[in-house]
Amino acid sequence: METNMIITEGHISDKIYLIRGVKVMLDRDLAILYGVKSIRLREQVKRNIDRFPGNFMFQLTKEETDFMVSHFAIPSNSHLGGTLPYVFTEHGILMLANVIKSDKAIAMSIKIIEVFVKLRELMMGQKDMLLRFEHLEKLLIQHDSDIQALFNALKQLIHQKNEPREPVGFKLKNTGN
Repeated sequence: METNMIITEGHISDKIYLIRGVKVMLDRDLAILYGVKSIRLREQVKRNIDRFPGNFMFQLTKEETDFMVSHFAIPSNSHLGGTLPYVFTEHGILMLANVIKSDKAIAMSIKIIEVFVKLRELMMGQKDMLLRFEHLEKLLIQHDSDIQALFNALKQLIHQKNEPREPVGFKLKNTGN
């Protein structure tokens, strides 16, 4: 499984999925990145299961696996290892590097965590932009209602009847001089 290919951040981020509201990576993808066989990775996890609580790792359900195959360009369930795959969160990936104990796994784990951090920073930037857009939307809605009120007042002035009015001001009395 040892390969000498250069792994880019884009290659890693393409392997991060959002499942159950959590960013995770498949056991199969991690095995490839760490340069080990998937079965060896799973064996190490089972031997050290106490290091992988539910917020570090979980096994996908049949429905989740089927969803991934149909939505993420995964050819088939057998491509995922033939069994229901395990997925690892950011913390699980760190722990996995500790149980695999190879230099490549440690180096790759660091690179993967850096990608997770960059994704989190991007999401925070998007959250800030979303808040700004919501603020602008509220301002536009307020301005729209103000403009509508102004037009309504102008319409009332235009359609107001022009009845003769009594002149305003001082009246001079005719003094007969």
